[in-house]
This record gives sequence, C-alpha cells and structure tokens, in this order.
Amino acid sequence: MAIKIEKKIKGYNVVKPEDKAAAAPAPAPVKDTAPVAEVIQMHESLERPETLVGNTYKIKSPLFEHALYVTINDIVLNAGTPHEQRRPFELFINSKNMDHFQWIVALTRILSAVFRKGGDVTFIVEELKAVFDPRGGYFKAGGIYMPSIVAEIGGVIEQHMKSIGLIHDPEMSDATRQLIAEKRAAYEKAAAKPAASTPASSSSVGADPVGDSQSASSSTNASGFPPGATLCVKCNTQALVLMDGCQTCLNCGYSKCG
Repeated sequence: MAIKIEKKIKGYNVVKPEDKAAAAPAPAPVKDTAPVAEVIQMHESLERPETLVGNTYKIKSPLFEHALYVTINDIVLNAGTPHEQRRPFELFINSKNMDHFQWIVALTRILSAVFRKGGDVTFIVEELKAVFDPRGGYFKAGGIYMPSIVAEIGGVIEQHMKSIGLIHDPEMSDATRQLIAEKRAAYEKAAAKPAASTPASSSSVGADPVGDSQSASSSTNASGFPPGATLCVKCNTQALVLMDGCQTCLNCGYSKCG
C-alpha cells in the first residue's frame, strides 16, 4: 500500500511495539457496584383448589371450658403419580370459648401462611411443643404431659404430619424393646414382693372382691405404667422409674445413666 507524503520531512523516529503499548490509553476504572442477591424461587406458587382433604382433631384441656377443634387441610401434589404427596395447606381452630379468640386467629393465620410458603415445615412442631404456660401444664389422656395448650396444638400437628408421611418416628430396635420389657417386668416383680408379704394379701378369709379390683387397678397409673413412675424428659410420659440406682423410662427406654 503506497502512502503519499505531501509535507516536507523534517525528521524521523523508530517506533517499537513496546512504545505502542505504553502509549495506549489506560482502561477506565470499573466502579464497584453493591452485590445484588440472587433470588431463587424454590417453589411454585399454588392456588387454593376448590376442594382439600384433611382431618379434624379434638383437644379437651382442663385449661379450657370448651373443647378445641383443630382442622388441618392438605393439598395433594403430583396426584395420580408415584410421587403423590400430601402437604399441609391451611389450619383452622374452632371453639365455643371466645376468651382466646385473638391469639387463636393469629396462630391459625401464621401457620397457614407457613404451610403455603412451602419447604420444610416440620420445624413448627418443635417450636410449638416448646411453649409453656407460666400457670402450669396438665396431663392429657395416656399420661403425657403438656406444658401448654399451644404445645398440645403442636402435638396435634405432629400427629397429622406423621399420618401423611411428613414426619417419621425413629424405629426402635428389637433389642431396645426387649430391654424395656425386661426392665418393666423386673420393676413390677420387685414392687409386687412387699405387697405379697403383707398379712392382708396372704389371708384369703373375708376377701373383698371390690377391694381386690381396686388394688389391681391401682397397680398402674393413667399412662399404664407403675404408680410410682415420674415424668420422662424425653417422651413426656409418666414412665420414669428408679432401677438399679438409675432413672429409666419404661416407655421410650431413656436412661439418665446413658
């Protein structure tokens, strides 16, 4: 390619490649921008179907004059496929007692919102069951201690989640079941020895069938365990007895000595 020089040459200079690199303009500095969180939608938004399946549970507490009826409705995901699953979608609590209407409505709305949010909602159970009443708790049927009415609502939600397969109880091994049965038999045998050695029990003359039936019924408490049993900190059941100098639960196998 020919270049025509129209001006008079007054001098010359040799330009090297490194001189070209040094003469090149420096790139403009990049301004630091604040990091932007990347929002990832993990769950698709679900519209409430016209019909939901669910269950209603009755709670009769000595703290309430009237019973509470807890209804949990589920939405069925992937219906008709091998991946079909029921998940809690909404919760309602109904009662004739209007004294606690405000917090009951607030609780149902919050729980329903958490259910519809999706994800792992099983954490609700432990959060509710940890709520205690400063006035004291009560024992429900079966000898299970409830620290508050909110804790029993949490127990109802746990029961429902177990029924739909959302929560699974850890399987108790056969060895543990056998150990519990052996400990219970040994405890009951040791407790029966003092009763058998009393004169009233050894004499059969003038035996009172009513008294015998009462003594037989008093051999267990409301939970079906020995009357001297105390509350287990693990399963909240009156099944904790002192055996071999160690507190042992005859219901879940918990031992204070490990």
